Amino acid sequence: MEFLYGTAFLSQSPEAYERLILDAMRGEATLFTRNDEVEAQWRICDPIVSQWAADAAILPQYPAGTQGPAEADALLLDGHQWRAI
Repeated sequence: MEFLYGTAFLSQSPEAYERLILDAMRGEATLFTRNDEVEAQWRICDPIVSQWAADAAILPQYPAGTQGPAEADALLLDGHQWRAI
């Protein structure tokens, strides 16, 4: 399959932020996050970040491309195992 935007729509594809800026100028807010959504996200994230800052424990480390830290196995119930990646 070959798709050429200019051939299909008889115009060039808009630049990366051109559509976003045009939507903002038109008042089209579907591509933007509302303030109440952002505040709700921070209400979820802030306690996690605060706990990480307060806890002296170091997050388990593991080499890239491996199955993860050994500590992850402690999260599973008896007889369960992680799927291999």
